[in-house]
Amino acid sequence: MTLKSQQVVMTALNATLYAVFGYMTFLGIFAPIVGIVRFWGPAVVVPAIFAALFGGMVGGVGAAIGIFISDMIIHGNMLLSLAVGVPANFVMFYIIGEFGRTRPKISVVNMGLIASCLIILAMFIMRLFLSSEFTFEAITILISFTLISIILVIVLVKFWARWRWFTVASIVGNALGSAIVGVGVWLFSQFFILPLNLGHKLSFTAAVIWFTWTFTNQMPFLLIFGPPILKACYRAFPSLIEPRSLDS
Repeated sequence: MTLKSQQVVMTALNATLYAVFGYMTFLGIFAPIVGIVRFWGPAVVVPAIFAALFGGMVGGVGAAIGIFISDMIIHGNMLLSLAVGVPANFVMFYIIGEFGRTRPKISVVNMGLIASCLIILAMFIMRLFLSSEFTFEAITILISFTLISIILVIVLVKFWARWRWFTVASIVGNALGSAIVGVGVWLFSQFFILPLNLGHKLSFTAAVIWFTWTFTNQMPFLLIFGPPILKACYRAFPSLIEPRSLDS
């Protein structure tokens, strides 16, 4: 099989699995539904693995197609999916796939990664005291996920050098993808009614909420499941080239 044929096949497989896992996650099959809170994080592990193994285009394009398919099944709003879901997923997983090919100094990004998680935690604490936008269950889950993310970042970056590249790539890609989701959904609401009775002309606070929820919901799953799955893939398929660890 040629390289281009392999990329096409892997992109199609990525899209199919992401769409299936995304819909099943929506139904609460791969992660429990706590009150009205649904976890989307488990599904994003699929395109993250494809991106890390086969590159940014396979990860990004497959994720974009997969999210479009699952969006059509879940809420059916094609415009919202094309305007927000598709670009957010492409950017996130393209970055994860391509970041492993760069060699930034890890010392430069360490403090930035921890600071980013602390900022996210601060947002949740402010939301907890300033308004009732979140249920108690959601607040508890969000703060817990943030703390878990901080611990995982410290462990992977400091003590498991082999997966520093994946850790950095996941945080950068997830942050940008989540930002597109937050701002994109808020902007969409200024002109159109959001599906699933989510409202119309929402305040910019909604963008912050969607960004924070998306980022912290996905981060622990990427860091917990990504490295062991990748390790198994590299061991099972020696022809796959593993990116070198970032310099310390």
